[in-house]
Amino acid sequence: MKMHVVPKVRGFVCTTAHPEGCARHVLKQIQHTTSQPALPSGPKKVLVIGASTGYGLASRIVSAFGAKAQTMGVFLERAAHGTRTASAGWYNTAAFEAEAHAIGLYAKSINGDAFSEAVKRKTIEQIQHDWGGGIDLVVYSVASPRRTDPKTGNCFHSVLKPIGNPYTNKTIDVLSGTLSTVCLQPATPEEIAETIAVMGGEDWMLWMEALMEANLLAKGVQTVAYSYLGPELTEPIYTKGTIGQAKKHLEASCMLLQQKLEPISGKAFVSINKAVVTQASAAIPIVPLYISLLYKVMKDQKLHEGCMEQIYRLYAGWLYPQTSPLPLDKGGLIRIDNWEMRPEVQHVVTELWDQVNNENLTKLTDLIGYREAFYHLFGFEIEGVDYKQESEIEIPIPSLTKKSISPRVFPGS
Repeated sequence: MKMHVVPKVRGFVCTTAHPEGCARHVLKQIQHTTSQPALPSGPKKVLVIGASTGYGLASRIVSAFGAKAQTMGVFLERAAHGTRTASAGWYNTAAFEAEAHAIGLYAKSINGDAFSEAVKRKTIEQIQHDWGGGIDLVVYSVASPRRTDPKTGNCFHSVLKPIGNPYTNKTIDVLSGTLSTVCLQPATPEEIAETIAVMGGEDWMLWMEALMEANLLAKGVQTVAYSYLGPELTEPIYTKGTIGQAKKHLEASCMLLQQKLEPISGKAFVSINKAVVTQASAAIPIVPLYISLLYKVMKDQKLHEGCMEQIYRLYAGWLYPQTSPLPLDKGGLIRIDNWEMRPEVQHVVTELWDQVNNENLTKLTDLIGYREAFYHLFGFEIEGVDYKQESEIEIPIPSLTKKSISPRVFPGS
């Protein structure tokens, strides 16, 4: 079905996605990867859990087009239905698979709730059938506000709140471009526990244990989960808030996984990544203003990176380096947020935070860049796409259908 696709934003979420825009966005990320040095020592069989957007999608792209790896991606996305477009992650995956298949790379996907036992079992069966084992990299990049416990059936909801005391600070509505003050009330013990259940390391551990029990992990396997800590500026709602408790659980889970993987010489890591615009970050009070300031400062200092640049640097510098790997921090964490955390970056961001108001907002922040990045998530405002034309919205993901599709060819690509 063809229709004219326009962005429809409700609150902090865009409910539509543009198929050509998403496809071109994926292609640009592929082109960035192929423009970098190849990763000859990179992984060969990669499972990405949370593979359709953001850092997970970037990991799948770097694995496939940087290391020529076979990839399997797990995600929860929706297909187009009637006049409703598919989700951006659906279109991203359709484009990724088409491009991978065009150069002879294995790429299959599992669409379903990654927290469920059914999806874990289906993924394991697919790997057993197609690969027989030998996974040498497992990327865990699931971002969800809720999780249903596969054993009890209880549904947990995460919150991003301070602990102990209320927290008041500036925030911004990035789409209207107005500043205001927000006061976040402290989390209850139940909210803290539920946030840990959703965003801690339990599900990552369940995935790895299931793969180990099925004997699907290669000797020397590596697994990495993505996380974020943030600066002192956002400490009350991150490292000292509910999310910080979840991250501590994730890091403790990583240490346990490291012990479990020792018999096969495996390694487990938590990678602390840079703040980027995501569907989730747009809805978090305070954080969008910080990101808008951060983008301006890092662009001015020529240090800005998106998901793709970060993940390529992670693979080349830490997971699969040609020389000795860069050191982990004192907590054993990979810090590819090291450019964001540079004193010269954070000093300027803090100064601007104190100065910013509704009158100087557009001057002191990169609000335009933030909005652009937000719309890019859904395939809008992508250079080279004619948004005046109608688009076919019923795009299949090759591995989820019997019908294969050819890679898209764009003028000037």
